[in-house]
Amino acid sequence: MDILKKIIDYKKPVIEERKELIPIKLLEKSIYFNTPVVSMREYLLRENASGIIAEFKKKSPSKGDINKYADVEDVTLGYMQAGASALSVLTDEHFFGGKNEDLTKARKYNFCPILRKDFIFDDYQIYEAKSIGADIILLIAEVLTKDQILQLSSTAKRLGLEVLLELHNTNQISKINDNIDIVGVNNRNLKTFEVSIENSKSIAQSLPDDMLRISESGISSANDILELKEYGYHGFLIGERFMKAPRPHEACKTLIDSLKK
Repeated sequence: MDILKKIIDYKKPVIEERKELIPIKLLEKSIYFNTPVVSMREYLLRENASGIIAEFKKKSPSKGDINKYADVEDVTLGYMQAGASALSVLTDEHFFGGKNEDLTKARKYNFCPILRKDFIFDDYQIYEAKSIGADIILLIAEVLTKDQILQLSSTAKRLGLEVLLELHNTNQISKINDNIDIVGVNNRNLKTFEVSIENSKSIAQSLPDDMLRISESGISSANDILELKEYGYHGFLIGERFMKAPRPHEACKTLIDSLKK
């Protein structure tokens, strides 16, 4: 079974249970619900921005535990002090070891844009994202139809959230709509789990010229980032490379310092 389908199938009953335990009316009472979001789009376009979207991720289905005991406050604060442009926080518990509280804690200690990295297929999850302090949500084109993406992105815009649409191939470009703020190209092959930034390069020429784009996964050096910038990329989502280090924020700082040179 495709890993994304496996994740979605697992999460469907989990989300249904959450709807009963914490209804939308309760989510709307969160202190974050009426707070204006911090724009990732604006942060990535800032002059002299590193473009690094540093991710907090404890484990993954393909790698198992990456940094089981990492502290979200220490790591995310360190990322920001290192010069990252934005944060990405995994909130899926079963497959990635995250939780909603991780994002809320990151929000408490950081002023930068925060992406809720999860597998969204229901409007409820978007209300949830807003309530825990996210600024931008992820929609994955691989597991959503064009109509679903339009519906979910419309809900996000109504709540004031930005939307990142993740693509894996050129066939999914037609799913982009006017609600999408950023397009992300995932460099991971979902069947083999092999990762290569060549995927971002090959898809780049087919993307709309005016679409802000980020590259996700497999970015390991300043040279990778410089190459991707030549293909029009402004953002570079990096998680595993940082998180597998004993002190993820130091790995982030080393890369950003190298990029500056």
